[in-house]
Amino acid sequence: MSDNDDMNIDEGNGVVRRRGRGFKSSGGNDPMEVSEPSYDRLDAVHAGDTGKAARSVEGWIVLVTNVHEEATEEDLQDRFGEFGEIKNLHLNLDRRTGYVKGYALVEYETYDEAKNAIEKTSGTPMLEQVLQCDFAFIRPPPSGPKRGRGGRDGRGRSASPGRR
Repeated sequence: MSDNDDMNIDEGNGVVRRRGRGFKSSGGNDPMEVSEPSYDRLDAVHAGDTGKAARSVEGWIVLVTNVHEEATEEDLQDRFGEFGEIKNLHLNLDRRTGYVKGYALVEYETYDEAKNAIEKTSGTPMLEQVLQCDFAFIRPPPSGPKRGRGGRDGRGRSASPGRR
């Protein structure tokens, strides 16, 4: 390999010049030199600790379960509208029967509105069924070394069959 092909070039006077895409040019006249990109940061919309809850792209989504099959969007709008402005409300219907599937998604703009709605409506009756509410998205547990899987070599599954 010649000296021109190496990434580090020793000029003989103790200074090592580096060439290549990953290194910045010392001259500044290089048209191929690309400055490091700068990125904008998004400020947190909510204040305080959100615990295990995670925000979706558009807002804080509350999952409401045990919704009566004959409930309407108006029923849910009346029940959850008192805790803040509802950005979006999904009440999915079964295609075959036309009845509610048993759950609803209610979206709020702020964490405080969603948290208040969960605290005040979870465990309350609506059309003879007790509603259960929680955040639709939660933060995953912190990743790290996984322990306690058991098995050989820490693999929590059976070994591949041996060669004959």
